[in-house]
Order: sequence, then C-alpha cells, then structure tokens
Amino acid sequence: MAGITDFDSLRRAMAENSEEPEGPARNARAEQLLAEAEKLNIPLAVIEALGHQLKVYNYSSEKDKMFVPFARLLRMWDERPGDFDEYETHSLHWVFKWMTAGMLDQPHVPLASIEKWLGEMEHRYRLAGHSERAVRSAEFSVAGHIGDLPRAERAYAAWLAADRDRMADCHACELHGQGGWQLRSGRDEEALELWRPVLEGEYSCAHEPHTVLASSLLALLRLGRFDEARAHHLRGFRLVRPMESMRGAYADHVEFCALTGNEARGLELLAERPAYFTDTGQPRSRMDFLAVVALLMDRLTELGLGGQRVPGPAGRTWTAGELAAHARGEALELAARFDARNGTSSVGDRLRERMAQRPLTDRLPLGVRAVRTAPAGPVAPAAPAAPAAPPGLPALLAEARRLSDTLQPHALEAWAAVARAAEETEVDTYVRAEITDHTAMGRGPEGVALFERAAELYAEAGDEGEAIAARARAAYVRALSGELDEALAGIDEPYDRILALYAQDATGVRQTASVLMSRARILMRRVHERSTGSAAAERAVRELLALVGGRGGTDVRLVSRAAEGRAMLAELAEHAGDGERAAELFRQASAQFVGAELPWFAVEYEVRVAALAHEQGDPAEAERALRSALEHGGPYVEPVGRAQLHLQLAEVVGGRGAAAEAADHALQAAHWADEAGESGTLGAWARHQLGGFLLRQGRFAEAAEVLESALADLRAETHGDGAVVQTQWWLGDCLSELGEHHAAAERRLQAAEIARHWPEQHDHATLAHLAAESLGNAGLPAEADQAYRRAGELWRAMGNVHFLARSLRARAWLALRTEAGPAGARQLMADAVRECRQALESAGDPAAAERLAGELGQTHRQFGDLLARSVSEDAEDAAIQEAFEAALTEMTEAISVFAGLGADALHSRTGAELAAGWLEADLSRPADAAARARAVLAAYEGADPADETVRARQAEARQLLEPTEQ
Repeated sequence: MAGITDFDSLRRAMAENSEEPEGPARNARAEQLLAEAEKLNIPLAVIEALGHQLKVYNYSSEKDKMFVPFARLLRMWDERPGDFDEYETHSLHWVFKWMTAGMLDQPHVPLASIEKWLGEMEHRYRLAGHSERAVRSAEFSVAGHIGDLPRAERAYAAWLAADRDRMADCHACELHGQGGWQLRSGRDEEALELWRPVLEGEYSCAHEPHTVLASSLLALLRLGRFDEARAHHLRGFRLVRPMESMRGAYADHVEFCALTGNEARGLELLAERPAYFTDTGQPRSRMDFLAVVALLMDRLTELGLGGQRVPGPAGRTWTAGELAAHARGEALELAARFDARNGTSSVGDRLRERMAQRPLTDRLPLGVRAVRTAPAGPVAPAAPAAPAAPPGLPALLAEARRLSDTLQPHALEAWAAVARAAEETEVDTYVRAEITDHTAMGRGPEGVALFERAAELYAEAGDEGEAIAARARAAYVRALSGELDEALAGIDEPYDRILALYAQDATGVRQTASVLMSRARILMRRVHERSTGSAAAERAVRELLALVGGRGGTDVRLVSRAAEGRAMLAELAEHAGDGERAAELFRQASAQFVGAELPWFAVEYEVRVAALAHEQGDPAEAERALRSALEHGGPYVEPVGRAQLHLQLAEVVGGRGAAAEAADHALQAAHWADEAGESGTLGAWARHQLGGFLLRQGRFAEAAEVLESALADLRAETHGDGAVVQTQWWLGDCLSELGEHHAAAERRLQAAEIARHWPEQHDHATLAHLAAESLGNAGLPAEADQAYRRAGELWRAMGNVHFLARSLRARAWLALRTEAGPAGARQLMADAVRECRQALESAGDPAAAERLAGELGQTHRQFGDLLARSVSEDAEDAAIQEAFEAALTEMTEAISVFAGLGADALHSRTGAELAAGWLEADLSRPADAAARARAVLAAYEGADPADETVRARQAEARQLLEPTEQ
C-alpha cells in the first residue's frame, strides 16, 4: 500500500488488480485501493476507484456489494458531473444495466423498486442522448424473469428494433440473451442459429463464448447433436472453470453431466467449487446451481447410489440422497422468495421443471477420464411388466441346448441356470453329464477334473463318443495350463478310440470332429510354445478338415470346426513366414464364420489379418480388417477388446490423415477402456491419441482438456517416456494457441527435462526453444532468454545453424526488454549473422547453401528492423539518424542475399526492399525511397493478381510513392 503515492500509481495498482483472478481477495484489494484514493483528494481518483470496485464486485460471487459504490457514484454525478471525464461518464451510464440485472438477482429487492429503477435508467439515457436499446433489453430481462410473457415479447421486439449505440451490450452478449429467449421458448434450432457467430468466434468478450457454450448444451442434447454438445462442454468448461462469477454457466455444465450419464464427472465438478453451495452474493445463480445439484443427486439415487458419499456444503459429510433433499429444499425456498417478490409462480415453475428432467442419453463419452457410476441401463425407466413365472427345468434345458448347438453367446450362462434348477430336482445321468461338461468349460485350468467327471457320466449314460470328446477336452485344458507333455500323452488314446468308433458308425461326426479339434489344438500349442511339430500339426488340421469339409450344411458346429481349422493353417503359414497366405486363410476363416451367422468368432481372425497387413505395409487392408472386426464383434466383444479395436483403427485412420474420424475412434477407445476398468492403462493411451487428433483439427480447448486428463495416468514405466513427452508437447501447443502462455511454458519445460536424458537431443532442443517462445509471450523475458540460451547451445552442438540463428535472433529481441538493452540486442543479432556466414562459407551441398543463404537474409532483415526499433523516439536526431543508417545497411544486405536466391525469395526480397524504402523516407531521401518502391512494382509486373502477398506489396509500394508523386 505504501506504493500508492499519486494518481498514476493508483491507476497502475487498479490495472494490476484487474488482472488478478476473480474472488474475495481481488474485491478486498479494490476496497483498499478506494481508501487510498480518498487520501489523494482528487475527485476523479475516487470516481475511478469506485468504478473499479463496482466492476470487481460484479465479476465475483459478491455481486450484492455493488449497489453501494454505484449509489455513491450516482450521487457524485448528480452533485458534480464535471468531476467525471468522458470515460467515467460513459462507465456510469453503462453500469446502469448491471444494476437492473443485479436487482433481479436479489429477491429482497422489491419489484416496485426494480420498475422504478428501470424508469430512472430510461430517463437518464434519454437525457444523455442514448438509444433505448439497452433500456428495452433490461425491460425484457425483468418481464422474462417474472413470467410476463406478452410484455417480454414486446420488449424483445423493441430491443431488436432500437438502434445500437455505445450503451448497447456487445454483440456477443446480446446474442446470448436473444438465443436464451428462443431456448426458453423451446426453439432450440433458432437459439443455436442466433448463437452461431459467437460459437464460431466472430463475436467475443470477457464472458463470451463462455456462457453461450454453456447455454447451448441443453439445446444440442435435445436435438440429438451429441458430438457438438460434447465439444461445447469440454471447450466451455475450460473457460468457465477459473471464473468465480460464472456459477450459472457452471451449473449448466453440471446439468449436462446429469443428463448424459456422466454423473461421476458431475461430482468432480461439484468438488472443484465447494463455495458455490453457500455463496449468497447472487441468490439467483445459487438457486440455479442447487437445482442442478438436486438433479444430479436424484440421478445417482435412481441408479441405486443414494448412499454414496458426495461433495456438498462444508461442515459435514453428505450422501447423494441427503444432498438431493437439501439442495432441492434450498432451491425451492429461494424460488419461493423470488415468486413472492414477483407476484407470480414463474421462477418456481421453471425450477421444478429443471429438476424433473430425464437423461437425454444413457452415456455420452467425453474423452476425459470418467468412472461409470452404474452399469448401462435404459435412459428412462421402463413401464413395470407383469411378473412372469420363472421357466421350469425343461424350458431351461431346451434353451441351453439350443444356445450350445448354435454356438450362441451366453450359452454357458444358460447352462448355469440349468445347474441351479437341477439342484432342486432329480435329473437323468445324461443331463448331469451335460451340466458338468459345460460347467467345466467355464472353469479354465480348473476344469480338467470336471471334464473327466463329465466323461464318466456320458459313458454311464451310454454315449461313449461324447465321453471320449470330454476326455479330449480335458487334455486340451492341460495344454492351456502349461502341461503340454501330459496333454500330448493324454490325447493319443481318445484319438485312437474315436476313430475306431467312427469307423464302426458307433459315434457321430460331431463327437469325432471334437476330438480331432482338441488334438489339433494341442499340437498347435506345441508349435507356438516350442517351435516344433509344424508338420504334425498341419496333418492333424488337414485330417480335421477332411472329416468336416462339405458336411457342415446347417450344422454350425461343423462349419465352425472347418473355419477354425482353416485359421490354424493360417497360423502355420504365418509361423513359416508366409504372411500373404496366412492373411488369405484368416480371411477365409472369417468369411466362413460370417456365412454361418457366427460373426463374433470372425473378430479374432480379422484382427490377425490387420496385424499382417500392417507388417506388409498395406494400411488399406489393415483398415478394412479392423472395420470388419468392429462390425462383426458388435456387442459381443468385451469392453477391453472394443477399446483395443477402436484404438488400432484410430491409429490406422489417423495415419492416412483422417483426423476427425480417428478422433471418433480414439474417443470410443477411451470410453470402452473406462468401462473395462482400464482407465489408467489403455484409457490413458487412448486419451493421449485423442488429444493429438483433436489438436490436429485445431480443436485446442477440447484437446487440452483430454490431454490433461491423459497426463494424470500416463506413466513412463507403463506407456514409455516418449508418450509422456509427446502429451506434454501437444498440451503445450494447445495452451499456446489458447493464449495460456505461462502454462504452455511449464508443460514444454517439463517435457524438455525428460527429453534431456535421451541420446538424441533434437526433441530436447526443440522443446527448450518452444518453452522460450512461451516464456517470452508470457511476459517473462529473462526466463525466455535463459531457455533460448539453453536451446541455442543444443542447436550448436547438433550443428543446426538455422535454429541456432533463430534462437540468437529471438534473444536479441528479448534483450530490448531486459537489462542487456539495445547494445546486447545488437551483439546477439551480429552473432546470428556471423553464425550464418560461417556455415554458408563451409557448406558443400548447394541445396544446404541455399537454405543457409535464406537464413542469412532473414537475419539481416531482422537486424535492420531491430536497429530501427531500438532507438528511442525522444533520442537525439544524430542518434536516430545513425541507427536508421545502420538499419538501412542491414536491409541492403538482406536485399542482396535474397536477390541471389532468385524467384523463390521474391517475396522476402520485396519485403526487405520496402522496409529499406521507408528507412530512406525517414532519412529524408524521397528519391531513393521512390526508387525502391518502383523496384518492387517492377518485380511484380505480370504477377498473379490473386496472390494476396503480391497485392499487399504493390499497395505498400504505391503508398511509399505517394509523397514523391505529390
């Protein structure tokens, strides 16, 4: 506070405070600054300090405090308007709008007072000569709030009809209000069309597109435009998160989570802003926030999670059920206060409608990490069906046999139901054999004994063939369990016996094929585990194919044996190094399964085809196979398998440049990885890929959210330090594009620190260079210089003169903002020139020499610009002339270098020529300036008139000629 000694220091302090984050600390500082302003005994200082205080209150959770400074300002205006300068006069009238909205937000302010204030605003605007546009907009807000729809419609029309002037809200804010009215009226398409210019960046302000993105979520969901809704949530929440005053928009994002199956993310949002539950400075936004809290808690309770602990108001722990009741009660109490003030039920009606909303989709994947709060279920509860009697054992047995005979998914579950039913009744020996057999199939290594027991029961029931098949299955399970020698020994006797029975027509082809398949599988295990026995395995497979070939017909069991046998031949071909034949055989196996209407069995083989195609450099075939695997797998592939398929397809599709489709697959991969409980492993990798694809599309805010989520789980020991560095790198790029330069520098420096330990140092140097760029943009010139110095040393060590020169040039420009000053800047630029010249003199490759010459020309050009700009405007004339002469020398050198490069450097040469021309003009040499301008015009004779650079250069040359011609 000791620094506030005069008006200028007060203004600097207020400007600094304006840059601080919204919240009580900034508000308290504004109050201190007002006290300091009053000590200066300068009326305008007090006026500006009051205006500053009013502004920070308005953009905070303490909006109710802004009425006091405004009342004081208005009194000062009425008493001594001459104390207000033009800017403060404008500001005073501007914040009339804030007062009207602010009063609406406070239920204790009587409606009559608001109407009186609206009239006061209209009167004062008329006296000041302002349009009634802002007044009608304020009237529209009042009418809409109290539910007077006819008056709201009239005010809305008058608002749009009135002329825009300096008192009108910015285009972005006006469009937000207009679209909000359409949304409230159920005209979602019209709302989105009104918001389009804001969403596309044509109009923006301090709080837009923040609020438009939040408001658009419900419209997009209701229209089924889920991809856009997801994008708006990720982009919009990033904007809203740091702004304390935007509780209403924050509530829209919580509501979005409740309506899209993202309840867990909704809880994360609540945990980030505990003060939102209790801050009372703006009751209306608190009411809206509590309403969506109730909506979210109701959803959790409906999912059976009413007893789950959730974030809520400080001071106690909350369950979802408890918080639902609390939030609903608080919200309805606030609504009742507003309605009592307004004399209508409008606020309460809209609030109850909001809290009663139903989810608009079961689950909308967002790309960021999310934990499923409950298994997927119907979006709305189905109508209760009349209770049906449980099926009896005969029906269960028939269904289980049907599913097994047709190789349908969930057959084992059906047999488990049979087993449970059989516990309560007597069943014959054959049924007990079937139950035991299918129970064994679901036990993995533990199934050997059960298969042996099943064999005994089949034999007891008189089915010797099925008994032998069960023993063969037991042998195969031994092979899967690592007991390969025991399995090889154990399969011989069942093999010999089944062939003998089959020759005597004492068993069927199904049982025989089952034993032959078990034997072939065991022999294939030996090939894979010991790389031996390929010939024996192939003979076994071909024997199986000879048995079932052409016999399948409608018997899907036999068709599946033939298809699997063909896949085994494919594996043997792959083992022998014949990838083309392997791929063809896998395709045939897949086609057989699909033809038998068993497409889920084709998935594994299409994945194998994709892997082979990748090895053979055939991305088109890999893409076809992966798409086929996803199509055939449908809902039958486990979540982790679906995640892997989508991730592989994302990489293939992204490799051919289809970033948008690749992002869709990476999004699905992240979603299914979360569903599989693999968020920290496969999910993190999917998010890493998704962030990269979003970045490639220029969707920087979405990419940043996803990449930050990925970094929470990426680990060098799991995913490799290359993935961590790349994610940090991409995130730094996103943050840089979003203007978050300090954060971008942090990410780039973190990545550089990891890359510092790599044998190849190019990435380390590049990241250090990028970090320096971000530090410079963040207003930290000393830190930027240090990072550029580090990068320059690395570029020098690698012999990369181009980037060494660029780092030196960047440091030169930074020196103008540090203690090094103009002298240090000139020295650094001279060093850059020297490095380029030395490299050019020793370059043996003509192409390399041409590139180095271009770098030298750019360095001379920038040296000239730096010399011209480094001299102060209030310097002595002689010093200015000396600096301009030196700059002209550098520009002339640049022109000479660029001229030697021919047509490829034409634009660079003319740019330097024009810069030299302006220097000639500043040195009072109009003839020389004109000559340079004419040289540029001559250089572009016959050039393409559609070329924007050509047109710009010609226009600048004519502008340079004007003084001479006049």
